[in-house]
Amino acid sequence: MTKEQLSQLGKTLWAIADDLRGAMNADDFRDYMLSFLFLRYLSDNYETAAKKELGADYPKLPEDNRSAPLTVWYQDNVDDISEFEKQMRRKMHYVIHPAYLWSSIAELARTQDAELLQTLTRGFKYIENESFASTFQGLFSEINLHSEKLGRQPTDRNKKLCTIISKIAEGIAQFSTHSDILGDAYEYLIGQFAAGSGKKAGEFYTPQSVSTILSRIVTLDSQDPSTGKKKKLNRVLDFACGSGSLLLNVRSQMGPHGIGMIYGQEKNITTYNLARMNMLLHGMKDTEFEIYHGDTLVNDWDLLNEMNPAKKLQCDAVVANPPFSYRWEPNDALGEDFRFKSHGLAPKSAADFAFLLHGFHFLGDEGTMAIILPHGVLFRGGAEARIRTKLLKDGHIDTVIGLPSNLFFSTGIPVCILVLKKCKKPDDVLFINASEHFEKGKRQNYLRPENIDQIVDFYQYRKEEERYARRVGMGEIKTNDYNLNISRYVSTAKPETEIKLADVHAELAEIDERMNKAAKAHNQYLKELNLPPV
Repeated sequence: MTKEQLSQLGKTLWAIADDLRGAMNADDFRDYMLSFLFLRYLSDNYETAAKKELGADYPKLPEDNRSAPLTVWYQDNVDDISEFEKQMRRKMHYVIHPAYLWSSIAELARTQDAELLQTLTRGFKYIENESFASTFQGLFSEINLHSEKLGRQPTDRNKKLCTIISKIAEGIAQFSTHSDILGDAYEYLIGQFAAGSGKKAGEFYTPQSVSTILSRIVTLDSQDPSTGKKKKLNRVLDFACGSGSLLLNVRSQMGPHGIGMIYGQEKNITTYNLARMNMLLHGMKDTEFEIYHGDTLVNDWDLLNEMNPAKKLQCDAVVANPPFSYRWEPNDALGEDFRFKSHGLAPKSAADFAFLLHGFHFLGDEGTMAIILPHGVLFRGGAEARIRTKLLKDGHIDTVIGLPSNLFFSTGIPVCILVLKKCKKPDDVLFINASEHFEKGKRQNYLRPENIDQIVDFYQYRKEEERYARRVGMGEIKTNDYNLNISRYVSTAKPETEIKLADVHAELAEIDERMNKAAKAHNQYLKELNLPPV
């Protein structure tokens, strides 16, 4: 899909959202819009596969009949449905009853059918509990089809849903249903809603440019990035995955078969559902990812509590954009937690290092971790200084990258990327100060493709350049009390122009001489006019 096509599809969908949401705020309407887009994707993929599976038996309906052909096949082949669905599960990993396919729902909407609301309610429950081998409990839990924001009476709500679904159906009819295209459109809409939501959006959205930097870094060989990408990543983890865009970016870098299993965790229920839909919408099978709804800091996911070293989750790549300086409740029990015991607890006022240590615990010996954090982690004292010092002494901090300010919807502060490894070769830390390399936008700043390429290139080949990047030995870092403030090592300030006093003196003498000449000429004119000199 070209940028122009994506932009056009995105604008079409955004215009529908903007036009139809009425009394509903953008966050609420986002969930309806994205869910319907998700249903359209699942349905179109399923119907395409069903047509291929049934071949000549796939019903051909007259042009004036817009219902799903599978509806007719189900009516005429009751005894064969079970075997057909078994085949579809084997090939597609899911089934959808014809009544709940997008084409059926869209037809109900087009004809203003009074049963749309009830059919949609049953359809969402069916997809959550019966479509997939693994149940997707609560996938549509944040979409309240009975909300008064849609209308006071059921008939009003039904009418409103008919309008929304009809408009979406018309708007996207001209666009391809390929997963990459609808996946791109989904990401575009998430970004648009994030921009409209302002600070709330930080919970679920990492700008694509920043996401791309992290993804490109963790997919390079950890021991020698200059050799290029790894052939395969067996396991990838994002423990604060939001809508899943960062995980999907890593997958995009590796290709659809370049990752064994994707693991994500998300505390916010709405965002957790977004992430699960996002994975499926990008063509992933339900057996290729696991997203868990829970609190990362408490670590209530059984998978991550496995104490047997042979079964412990070890990841080839860990990426994260956790909430910045999140307030948490460290206690004695957490002090003994296997994730924090050897480094200590992050302070109550900022859980940044708690998030970092959580992810670092599940990083494999040959893996790379890239995490977005506020600059405070680089220089704050107390407990954070102790954690930072131990990570540095143990040789785990590989690279520190400073990004420009105002890249995120949620905050205007500049952030940094920390790259960590358990077995890093160089006995230094690479500092990249990219804070002044960006394009200024109306509300947000942006990283251009060349800015992204430059950061990744300097990381990959461990390059140095004055006022941009420098490799700093551990001796110098120790002298600075393990303070990692980027400007201490790579200043972007330009040296002042050297002033030569002799040249300045000659210039002043010349000015003085010109002033004397001008004064003489002026006084001559005054004399001719019989006026006293000045």
